[in-house]
Amino acid sequence: MKTDHHIRFADAKKMTDVASQSVHLVVTSPPYPMIEMWDALFCQQADTKKALHSQKGIYAFELMHRQLDRVWNELYRVLVPGGIACINIGDATRTIDNEFALYPNHSRILSHMIGLGLTNLPNILWRKQTNAPNKFMGSGMMPPGAYVTLEHEYILIFRKGGKRLFNSQEEKMNRRQSAFFWEERNQWFSDVWMDLKGTRQKTGDKQLRQRSGAYPYELAYRLISMFSVMGDTVLDPFLGTGTTLFAAVAAGRNSVGYEIDKAFQPLVGQGFGQAIEQGLRRISERFDEHLEFVSDRQTAGKVIKYTNQVYGFPVITRQEIELMIPLPTAVKERTQNQFRVSYTMPEASPTAQPAAVPATSQPKKTGQLPLFD
Repeated sequence: MKTDHHIRFADAKKMTDVASQSVHLVVTSPPYPMIEMWDALFCQQADTKKALHSQKGIYAFELMHRQLDRVWNELYRVLVPGGIACINIGDATRTIDNEFALYPNHSRILSHMIGLGLTNLPNILWRKQTNAPNKFMGSGMMPPGAYVTLEHEYILIFRKGGKRLFNSQEEKMNRRQSAFFWEERNQWFSDVWMDLKGTRQKTGDKQLRQRSGAYPYELAYRLISMFSVMGDTVLDPFLGTGTTLFAAVAAGRNSVGYEIDKAFQPLVGQGFGQAIEQGLRRISERFDEHLEFVSDRQTAGKVIKYTNQVYGFPVITRQEIELMIPLPTAVKERTQNQFRVSYTMPEASPTAQPAAVPATSQPKKTGQLPLFD
């Protein structure tokens, strides 16, 4: 098995290299309108810059979103019928013309996506709590001028049309093999994620750090595992440091990333050099967590009815018996910004010896993955 990963340093408002109805899943986090760190990007449009400098907050907010709308229009074009788009976005608070207000980015994106004809599925709240002593906004302990602190972001989930169809026997088998564990289903498909906490990571460039808002690797890996199957194509139109592509490598998916700022190119290249090790570590964690889960159930005297045909260990449901996880083994840069990843595939025959489960000596996963330093 092989997957291909392409990076385009270009504006995602026109993704001319991506064919219509060729993308199965979008996982992305755009620049957040009305967050000051992204003002310079949005204010490249003269009317947006004028509105912001004129202290017209709501108008500037709308103009910023109109720039994002052009990317969302492209997403609709490139998604396959039944394809999924996951957009990580946070709302903004800002004082404009001496008036403090919330700018609801998530609802503005929801409105446009539904207008395009996409169906909104149940969304996820990603709890990003902060323990900073200065996190309080407004008048501190004095009512009524104290404001609620924003400590979550949204993962908006959309589908193009009805449920995706898997018609051939090969497609149906690949879907079964792309299954996740029962206990992962219970954790991942909760509408509140409390276990992902971003920490800091070195970028080597202070200005670059100020222009990046990467989400945790686990967030991308989880969404890719939830909403796509092996061999699918995953798109991130706001690539940044490349997190989505590295998660696609681990999950055995193809990927395409667009990034307007070419200053990120060295970081993305370095990330591909670490993608194999990073992917194998996450895969090993999944196996470790599953084996610990079934061991605890068996110790508690609970019967587990099914056995995975590939690895020979117990699983809770019939849908998990063909589950397999490809192991990335090598990455090669074929041409500049185009990478190919090779995998070993476990033996799926029920009469064969169980496939080896990769071991890990890494610390137990906490959900905290480095972002910035």
